Amino acid sequence: MYILTIYGKETEGAYSVTDESSGDKILYLFEEEDDATRFAMMLEDDGYPEMHILEIDGDDMIQACILHGHRYTVITANDVVIPPNIEHDFI
Repeated sequence: MYILTIYGKETEGAYSVTDESSGDKILYLFEEEDDATRFAMMLEDDGYPEMHILEIDGDDMIQACILHGHRYTVITANDVVIPPNIEHDFI
């Protein structure tokens, strides 16, 4: 799996969005590198800093999210996601 970080700030957190209804941050976990790359390019086109795609062990990341109470969503090859018009954040 893959996560997005700001280039040069990889240790400061991964890309997430804030759920409007609950205020919770949701980590995006991409199954496919191409999808992560495409999403990063859309973010950059919207004025976001240069993004870095990191390959991670999906099971370990999901377990870390569960352990720390973070919400997450797995973006599969069949999903279509575009950057939301809500606050972007890092967890």
